[in-house]
Amino acid sequence: MHITSNRPDTQQGPAENFTGSVWLDEIAAPAAPSRLRVFNVHFTPGAHTAWHRHPRGQVLHVLEGEGLVQRKGGDVEAIRAGDTVWIVPDEWHWHGAGPRTFMTHLAVVEAAKDGTTTEWDAHVGPDEYPAGGSPDTPA
Repeated sequence: MHITSNRPDTQQGPAENFTGSVWLDEIAAPAAPSRLRVFNVHFTPGAHTAWHRHPRGQVLHVLEGEGLVQRKGGDVEAIRAGDTVWIVPDEWHWHGAGPRTFMTHLAVVEAAKDGTTTEWDAHVGPDEYPAGGSPDTPA
C-alpha cells in the first residue's frame, strides 16, 4: 500500500488540446507495472477538449456541474453530476462543460504498453459545440 499525500501542482490544460480554461489535477499515476492514470479535470463554462481518443479507452465520472460529450458521428449528449461515461478504446470524442455551467469530472485511463494515453486531433468546431445550451435544455 502507498498513500500519496503530496500530489503535483494543478496544471492548466494546454491550448493545443483544450478550448477555454481547463485545469487538471493528477490524482494517481502508480509506478509500473500499473498503467492506470486518474485526473480530476475542472472545466469553466464552455471549456472543452479537442477531438481525441485513448488506446485503452476512458472512464469519465462527473463530480459536479453539467457537461457535454460527443463521439465522432454521434449526437452531442448532456452529462450531469453522478453520470459515468465509458468511452471505448480508440473512439474519437470530445467532452467538457456546458456553455453556462462549470463541470468537474474524474478521468480514468490506462496507458498503452508504450506509455501513451491520448492521441489528440483538431479542435471542436463552432458548429459542433452547442453554444446556445445543452442538447436537451432550451437556450
